[in-house]
Amino acid sequence: MPRTIKATVLAALCSTVIGAGAAGCNGDAWENWDPIASAEQQVEADLIDGTKKIDVAGRSVNVSCAGDAADGKPVIVLMHGGGDTLDKMAALQKTLSEKNRVCSYDRLGAGGSDQPQGPQDFDSTGKILTGVLERIAGDRPVVLAGHSLGGLIAARYAPGHQDRVKGLVLMDATPSTMAGDIAKVIPGSAKGPAAGVRAQNLAVFKGQNPEKLVIPDGKVRSAGDIPVEVITHGQPYLEAVPAYGPRLEKAWAAGQRKWLAISSNSTLSTATRSGHYIYTDQPDIAVKAIQRVTTQVAG
Repeated sequence: MPRTIKATVLAALCSTVIGAGAAGCNGDAWENWDPIASAEQQVEADLIDGTKKIDVAGRSVNVSCAGDAADGKPVIVLMHGGGDTLDKMAALQKTLSEKNRVCSYDRLGAGGSDQPQGPQDFDSTGKILTGVLERIAGDRPVVLAGHSLGGLIAARYAPGHQDRVKGLVLMDATPSTMAGDIAKVIPGSAKGPAAGVRAQNLAVFKGQNPEKLVIPDGKVRSAGDIPVEVITHGQPYLEAVPAYGPRLEKAWAAGQRKWLAISSNSTLSTATRSGHYIYTDQPDIAVKAIQRVTTQVAG
């Protein structure tokens, strides 16, 4: 497609439909982007202040922590979207750290962390997350706050780790059936920009992304009754996709409602003035949601 059209469409979808955009989330980055064993558990967490590289299962993982660890309060762990790094969430981390212990990390293939040695799946990226949590949280409970792909990973991880993950905040998290939704909404016979959007996003789900993460569709599993806040965007940016945009918006909205099944104690809200990056468009909404869940966990 012409560069101007391609840049416009992909910029609108940057880290949106599948939550795996190019770093910087700009047209040039999209144009140049080619779509083609956990550590031993510690009782006490590492007192990381600032940014540090830690070893997790023989891999170097870039971690950032701030704030005091108050007795009885969980550690908040921020999880960036695809194509982003922990730096993208620095402002959110700084605000939350005024009253909480907050950490973030670059997944393998992102930011300052090592590249993955091969294709990743939810199990392997989950093992890295477990190793990170053991180092930064120790035996403390954890609240995972994930954006886009980070939200999807957090939601996949929590049901199998209810002993550690005690709360979730999903900020416009990639829906659990988004690959199928895209294939259904944009048919293989589509032409022009929409065909490019379909091909690139389906390629990303098959592992052609910076993290080499294969992202299959799956059912939403229950994490019990942990407090969960699901926040969806209010500005319909997906409508920028010619002909198929409105249907993509409906599929995304349905996917956000499906996330409510992850807990019997879940709520859904809309950030009315936000596009995909809720925590930068309306940071107060993200901060208040994370603080509410953290307070409930501290109980």
